[in-house]
Amino acid sequence: MKIWVYGYYLWSVKTTMEISDNLLLQAKKVAKEENVTLRSLTEEGLRKVLEDRALREPASFKPVTFKGNGLKPEFQDAGWEAFRAAAYEGHGG
Repeated sequence: MKIWVYGYYLWSVKTTMEISDNLLLQAKKVAKEENVTLRSLTEEGLRKVLEDRALREPASFKPVTFKGNGLKPEFQDAGWEAFRAAAYEGHGG
């Protein structure tokens, strides 16, 4: 369904989702008590979750560093396979 709103076409899309039986029963009960459709209740909840997530601060990570003199000479120009072999040495890998 194509809808014209404020100078833009908006598309309404039908989709199928799997929702746990218990959650669906709770949602239907609330929708009935509040005299709203299950669809409007679902959209309201989804909007709230998306807004909350948009307001979250991005996770920050502190870099992990180690004191030392860099790589051992045998690993200076080595590829991934050399690191992997050393990591699994003596462990049957």
